[in-house]
Amino acid sequence: MLNTPARHFNKTRIAPTPSGYLHLGNALSFALTAALARKTGAKILLRIDDLDQQRVNLLYIQDIFDTLNFLNIPWDEGPRDVEEYKSSWSQLHRMDSYNTALKQLEQQGDVFACQCSRAQVQGNIYPGTCRDKAIPLDRPNIAWRLYTDEKDVSIHTLNDGIIKTKLPDTMKDFIVKKKDGYPSYQLASLLDDLHFGIDLVVRGQDLYPSTIAQHYLASVLHKDAFQSITFHHHPLLMESGDKKLSKSAGATSIKYLREQGKTPEDVYEEIGRMLGIEEDLRSLIR
Repeated sequence: MLNTPARHFNKTRIAPTPSGYLHLGNALSFALTAALARKTGAKILLRIDDLDQQRVNLLYIQDIFDTLNFLNIPWDEGPRDVEEYKSSWSQLHRMDSYNTALKQLEQQGDVFACQCSRAQVQGNIYPGTCRDKAIPLDRPNIAWRLYTDEKDVSIHTLNDGIIKTKLPDTMKDFIVKKKDGYPSYQLASLLDDLHFGIDLVVRGQDLYPSTIAQHYLASVLHKDAFQSITFHHHPLLMESGDKKLSKSAGATSIKYLREQGKTPEDVYEEIGRMLGIEEDLRSLIR
């Protein structure tokens, strides 16, 4: 499962969101990140992505530490407990950086205001409703969207080298500032990876569109260093049919499994079963 080229990296990251109890899919991503870090000599940063403040819950933050410790996933940098997270590591401490980037986009004329609700964006494809309305950017309860076009972006991948691609339809004119005033995931994740010196990102295949969007945004912000980060997109664990695991799937949460008396070995065996592989996943992080 880790048949990857022998390379050296400085730092990768584990970046969970505290919006629910972590599940088997998160455990797979953490284990693969730890395994690639060990294989490539990279340090591991724990970064908690908490800008969705309406969904942040301290119980979910505690669950991040409980899950990593239970699964024996190591990390070299970042908070060790909830108090350290709150005092020094929350993304709220980096709001100045995000707002500086948003101001740059405004000054460059690269964003427009959008008042559409989620219900008005069918199939996650934005129809450009507000693109030419010239809604003031300082109007309350509006999001900022990035003007996008058909230009290529280049992505460094771990196994396939440099891939050239374009924004998928679901990322056309994507949001960079949410209606609640906080920066979007795409903007904050990009800036955080640069801030912490990340040069290897391991994430699920479902985030490939985000990878493309972040490369596009990096070019608009003239953040050339982002282009040198290497990305690896791993397979997802699926529920019945083709539905990916979610944090609402209680029976697959690590907390639930732990409370049922399951061991880390049981968890890794279940992940292997769901992936349909015979490899002992426990060996990934040893």
